[in-house]
Amino acid sequence: MGRLTGGDPSLLRRINSAVVLHALRGADFATLTEITRITGLSRPTVEGVVEGLIDAGLVVDSPAEEGTARRQGRPARRFRFRAEAGYLLGLEIGPHRVAAALSDLDGRVQGTGQREVDETASADERLDRLRGVVADLLRRAGISRDALRAVGVGTPGIVEADGTVRLGTALPDWTGLALGERLRRSFKCPVLVENDANAAAVAEHWKGAATESDDVVFVLAGLSPGAGALIGGRLHRGYGGAAGEIGALHLLGREVTPESLLSTTDEPLHPLDEQAVTEVFAHAREGDERAQAAVERYIQRLVHDVAALSLALDPELVVIGGWAAGLDGVLEPLRRELARYCLRPPRVALSRLGEAAITIGALRLALDHVEEELFAVEGSVTGRR
Repeated sequence: MGRLTGGDPSLLRRINSAVVLHALRGADFATLTEITRITGLSRPTVEGVVEGLIDAGLVVDSPAEEGTARRQGRPARRFRFRAEAGYLLGLEIGPHRVAAALSDLDGRVQGTGQREVDETASADERLDRLRGVVADLLRRAGISRDALRAVGVGTPGIVEADGTVRLGTALPDWTGLALGERLRRSFKCPVLVENDANAAAVAEHWKGAATESDDVVFVLAGLSPGAGALIGGRLHRGYGGAAGEIGALHLLGREVTPESLLSTTDEPLHPLDEQAVTEVFAHAREGDERAQAAVERYIQRLVHDVAALSLALDPELVVIGGWAAGLDGVLEPLRRELARYCLRPPRVALSRLGEAAITIGALRLALDHVEEELFAVEGSVTGRR
């Protein structure tokens, strides 16, 4: 942490504000005396900070409950953090649906919405459908668009820091799309765009199967599997934002394509889309031998890819999501393969969040952004963002 010299009163005020706000957020209500004890700040400092936070709309002065008043004099003032002072959106843009989740500043979900979209839809059509979901969600929740403090977005593809999709083969017109710029036209707040597997990894760490682990690989098994990784609890994007793109591993000496892996005939599976793959999985469950063989090939390919990623990152936990989360028998082959190659094999679990993982992760990214603005004392001192 940087050294404070006292030469920047505005910096000290920001730090004190973050400390007090963090203390209030961790309690239902708190008096000035309690805030002073929790923060270690002087009472006059706390009083000044709290009044400033009330003026900013982030804290409210609540009357004492019956029975809590002092026997003599006025009851102690009690304060709480106003989680309703702003709202966050988490958005998912996928091949077959767009979805949204709305939360307050504590991350409590206030509503959700989704609409189906055709996989052949253009970028304009897909974004129009997303805007419709958002408008309907805000209307039902009674929340003004101006009350939004940040928007997180999860989408297939390799995403640049500014929200441009550098490569996105899963959606039409997606490669090269300035997605962040397009969405910022609809909102007056920061818009953070992230790869869908990365967003899902963040979600599982927040509310899913990885809440107790900081070194995690999340595998989003779809037409082309992708993965998101947390190292030390922090999202690992890689130098070019392409970390976890395990769908390309078949190019490294494994030329068998997904079309061949999932084929139940001697010809590649065309078209290779979710409906066709769903039918293969359904036939396998019904006992069709060729479909069962195709699913087995798919599982073995997934096992190989996850093992390669695990050897590189040495995670504590691997979480399986996407299609593979619904496949019978996907965990045991993966555990056996990891046990063969890893010095300390990671635990393996299925996603607990299912198809909601991407939306929830996008919401968490928006919440992280707001928390850094409101509560990050260290960031204020060192100048890191």
